[in-house]
Amino acid sequence: MDARLTAALRARPWRRVALLALVLGVLVAHGCVTRSLAERMDGFSVAPMPARLQVAYVRELQPALPVTLAPAPRPKPPKRVAAAAAAPSVEAAASAAPVEPEPAPEVVAAAEPEPAASAPDVPASAPQPEPPPVADAADPAASAPAAFEWPGSTRLSYVLTGNFRGHVDGEAQVEWIRDGNRYQVNVDVVIGLSFAPAASRRLTSEGQLTADGLYPTRYDQLTHVMLRDDQRVAMQLLPDAVVLANGQRRIRWPGVQDTASQFVQLTWLFTTQPQKLRTGESVEIPLALPFRVEPWTYDVLEEETLYTPFGEVQAFRVKPRRQPRGGDLIPEMWIAPSMRYLPLRIRIHQDADTWVDLMIKRKPELAAS
Repeated sequence: MDARLTAALRARPWRRVALLALVLGVLVAHGCVTRSLAERMDGFSVAPMPARLQVAYVRELQPALPVTLAPAPRPKPPKRVAAAAAAPSVEAAASAAPVEPEPAPEVVAAAEPEPAASAPDVPASAPQPEPPPVADAADPAASAPAAFEWPGSTRLSYVLTGNFRGHVDGEAQVEWIRDGNRYQVNVDVVIGLSFAPAASRRLTSEGQLTADGLYPTRYDQLTHVMLRDDQRVAMQLLPDAVVLANGQRRIRWPGVQDTASQFVQLTWLFTTQPQKLRTGESVEIPLALPFRVEPWTYDVLEEETLYTPFGEVQAFRVKPRRQPRGGDLIPEMWIAPSMRYLPLRIRIHQDADTWVDLMIKRKPELAAS
C-alpha cells in the first residue's frame, strides 16, 4: 500500500501538496491549542507552599483539669444618647427614686436587742469596723469565667497505622504556630520512612485570630507519591469569597474553616463552650474543601479511655455526620479536656479499605511563652 501511495503522489503532485498542507494545518492547530492550554494553566498555577514558621519547643504539656474559659469580649459600638437623656434633671431623678417606708416603731423596738451589762459604752461617732469582704456566689463578677487567651505554639506528634492497598506504618504531626494575631497550622502525614516516604501529604492553613476563632486566608496542600509527580492544591479565602483550587469562586460563609484549621477551631470551640463536648451534642462548621464549600456537622459520641505512652486519658469521640464521597477524607477526633481539648487521636478514612489512624506518641510540646 505504501508503494501505491508513493506512486500516486509521484503521479499527481497536487495530492502531495494537499497532504502536506493538511499536515501543516493540523500541526498549527495543535500548536495553538497547546499554547492556549498552557496559558490557561499558567492562569491557574499555584504559588509554592508557604514557608513553615520555625518555633523552638522547650517543654511538655501536663494533664490538668480544664479551666472554664470564655471567648474574648467583642468591642461594643458606642451608644448614642441624647444630651437631655444622658443628664436627667434633679427633679426627675428625685421623683423616679423609690421611697422606702419607715418601719413601725414597735417593730424596731422589738428587733433591737437589749445591751449587755458588761458591754462598754461606745460613742455614737466612733467608726465601726468593716467586716471582711465575702465573695457573693450570685455575683456575676465573682463567678464569671476567665477570658480566653490563644495558647502559644504547640506541636502534637503521632504514630501512624492504616491500610492503603495493604497495611502501612508511618508518622504524623499537627503543629499550631501563633505569631501575634497571625497563625499557621501545619498537618504532616508520612507513610513509610521519614527520609524516603512512600507517600506524604502536607496541609497548611494561614490566617488571623479573631473573637470568633480562626479566620483562614490561605490553604495549601502538597501530596507526594513515590514515582509520581507531586500534586499541589491551593485556595484563597478572601473577605467576601472563597477561590477554590479550580479558580471558581464561592460565597464565604461566616466562620468558614479549611481542612487543616478545623482541628484548631474545634479545640477553640470546646474550650470556650465546654458544654458542647458532651455525648449527644453536635456542632456545625462551614468547611471550604478544595472544590466546594459546605456545612459539616460534628457529633459528639461516647467518652473513651485512650491508653497513651504517658498514661490513661479520657477523651470524647467527635465524628462528622457524613459518609465519604468523591475522595473526601473524613477525620474522626478524640478530644481530651484534660489536655487543653487537643485531639490525642485522629482517624482519617476515605473508604472502608483506605484509612489511617494517628495516635499520640508523646505529650504535646509547647514553645516558650
